[in-house]
Amino acid sequence: MNTSQAKQVLEAALLCAGAPLPLSDMKSLFEGAVGADTLRRLLDELADDWADRGVELVALSSGWRFQSRPELRPYLDRLHPEKPPRYSRAAMETLAIVAYRQPVTRGDIEDIRGVTVSAQIVKQLEDRGWIEAIGYREAPGRPALYATTRQFLDDLGLASLDQLPPIDGDVARGEQAVAVLEGLARTDEAQASLPLDGAAPAAAEPAADVDADADAVAAAGPLSPPHATDAIA
Repeated sequence: MNTSQAKQVLEAALLCAGAPLPLSDMKSLFEGAVGADTLRRLLDELADDWADRGVELVALSSGWRFQSRPELRPYLDRLHPEKPPRYSRAAMETLAIVAYRQPVTRGDIEDIRGVTVSAQIVKQLEDRGWIEAIGYREAPGRPALYATTRQFLDDLGLASLDQLPPIDGDVARGEQAVAVLEGLARTDEAQASLPLDGAAPAAAEPAADVDADADAVAAAGPLSPPHATDAIA
C-alpha cells in the first residue's frame, strides 16, 4: 500500500469515526504493517492537506478527530441555537476546582467553596464522564481523590491538562475558572454536538449557597493547571 492509499484509509476512518481514534486503533487498520512513527507522519500530512478546509484534524487526549475550525463556529451556532446549560453553578464550580486543583477530595472542594458539596453534584459529574475517583487519601475515612478524565479533555477539545487556560491571579479566580470551562464546553458543542448538560439536570441548590460559593472560590488562592499525566494513546 502506497502513501496515498494509506492516507485515504486514515481519512475515511477518521471522518466516519464517532469518537477520537487512538493510534492503536489506526494501526489495526493496516494489520500492524504501518508503525506508529509512520502513522504520525501520515496524520501530519493529512492535517496539512486539510489546512485550507472548513474542518481540521486535531490531536486530543484519547486520539485524533476532525472538527470544525474555531472561526466557523459562529456560523454553525446558527444551526443549533445555544441553550442555557442545565448544570448548576455549584456543579460548574466543583468541576473547575477539580480541573485546576486535582487530585482533590470532596472535603477539599467543600473547604474551597465554603459550603457542602452534595453527593448528587459529584455523581452528576461522574455520570457525565468528566471526573473520576483515582485513589484514596490516607486519612480518616480514606476519602476518594477526584481528578478529571480523558473524556473531560476530549469534550473540551484539549489534548492534555497543560492546555487548560491559565487563571489570572488578579481576577476573581473562581469566577474565571468557571467561565473558562463553560466557554470551552460551548465551543465543543458547536464542533462535536456534545452537550454541556448531562443526562439529567443537577438538583437545585439554595440561591444563598451559590452566591456565597463564588466569593469562597475567589478567596481560595491561585488556581493553576496541574501537570498533565494523560498522553495520546
